[in-house]
Amino acid sequence: MTGATVVRIWRTEIDPARADDYDEFARTKSLPMFRVQGGFVGALFAGRGVERAVITLWKDLGSAEALSGSITYKATVDEIGATGLLRGEQSVEFLSLDGCFGTR
Repeated sequence: MTGATVVRIWRTEIDPARADDYDEFARTKSLPMFRVQGGFVGALFAGRGVERAVITLWKDLGSAEALSGSITYKATVDEIGATGLLRGEQSVEFLSLDGCFGTR
């Protein structure tokens, strides 16, 4: 996984009454923060009901792991934590990207 593109998946649950606020935070705070990180390739924001996942793509495992030490990442985590939007436990996993296939 060291030299391959890496997928980082962060999962959480949100306050269902504040789903629009969560989506706004993701768009205006999280995405710009990710874009300035070294090795960042792209992001997907997904959800179903109260479940949310942020799927980010990274140049390599080192770049993905470095995120947790980023000052701007820590500030964004603190900020969303203070909003009361999140519920339950959060989890993070890393996977190697084995391929990307489209319908065409």
